[in-house]
Amino acid sequence: MAYATLVYTLKDHIARLTINRPQANNMLNQQLAQELEEACQRINQDDDVYVAIITGAGDKAFCGGSEESMSLSPARAIASIDRPVIAAIDGDALGQGLELALSCDIRFASSRARFGFPQVGMGIIPADGGTQRLPRIVGRAKALEMVLTAGIIDAREALDIGLVSKVTEPEDLAPEVETLARNIAGKAPVALRYAKEAVNQGLDLTLDQGLRLEADLYFLLHTAADRAEGINAFLQKRPPQFGG
Repeated sequence: MAYATLVYTLKDHIARLTINRPQANNMLNQQLAQELEEACQRINQDDDVYVAIITGAGDKAFCGGSEESMSLSPARAIASIDRPVIAAIDGDALGQGLELALSCDIRFASSRARFGFPQVGMGIIPADGGTQRLPRIVGRAKALEMVLTAGIIDAREALDIGLVSKVTEPEDLAPEVETLARNIAGKAPVALRYAKEAVNQGLDLTLDQGLRLEADLYFLLHTAADRAEGINAFLQKRPPQFGG
């Protein structure tokens, strides 16, 4: 399937989604929102995808925000991907662009990346999950500071507050993200999905409920062929060949 505002590729079990509107700072419009939703559904339906990378074309913006009000929720579409999702953020992640990044599981940024929610300064508030996901990642006080001041923070501060996991020089961002994605893609794909489910759902459960969820998912994996392959590979001192 060809997209007009998005580039989708799949190689070595890694799906790559590139927001492709560099002339408009990769800002969201209705067409891009629709194509992102379709691409996320496509990933979930493809057993050959073990991990996904989301980035923006060019070196100015990951996603600079939204050009118009959205009838769709791109951040929710990304959050619905049941495989690990890595954001490679080079340039601005502002407004709804930051909400896209927050919906990913792991965020790497280049040193020229910037982050912020300017919405309050325009008389509105973040509306694609920003007020909910940001405090879960950086804590209530810092999230309120970012939202209420509509201020912009740089990559170093984003690293300090836990908004991103790693900051690299711009030329190193793609190789670092690729290395991480290949590392993850080398693991058992069903176990990857269950591990993500356990962590994400567990955040909204009590500890006892989360422990039961973890145990249920662990025992489900006992029926998977990948479990036997992982054990055999360990005993035979060879790389595992997982099949999902």
